Amino acid sequence: MKTIKMFAVAVFATLISATSYGQKTKTVVENAVASKDHTTLVAALKAANLVTTLSGTGPFTVFAPTNKAFDKLPNGTLEMLLKPENNEKLSSILTYHVVVGKLDSKAIISAITKGKGSTTLVTVQGGKLVGTIVGKDVILTDEKGNKAKVTAVDVLSSNGVIHVIDSVVMPK
Repeated sequence: MKTIKMFAVAVFATLISATSYGQKTKTVVENAVASKDHTTLVAALKAANLVTTLSGTGPFTVFAPTNKAFDKLPNGTLEMLLKPENNEKLSSILTYHVVVGKLDSKAIISAITKGKGSTTLVTVQGGKLVGTIVGKDVILTDEKGNKAKVTAVDVLSSNGVIHVIDSVVMPK
């Protein structure tokens, strides 16, 4: 078990630390707005009317897909989701990327270790994400079996923490 924990800590240590662009005095939304890699996420949060919610007291753990992650969606998907008539579906997808509580990388690694190689995170949307370690990467698996790699960790914010992921995760 100690080997898994030490390996897991090493895995997170090798990830790009995103703390440099995060500011502890800003909310998760303000830190996302400050990131040039999250303009699509911010536009989607605005379209889904979630800015006020995620600017609240929290705490929130946000798994934030990059612009490139949104680019991986099938052609036309994002445009369809951003239409006002699809607000509920967009909100469901975005809140699937949020967990209640402030889970920094150490807490996630601890949960994976205690879970003997995996942990299940219940999202604000009500769905589940499974966190595992594959090779040197922390991977989130969504309810459809899609996987997202955590590429940066611990963007500490006044109302939570952001971890950057390379794919959009989807609920059932």
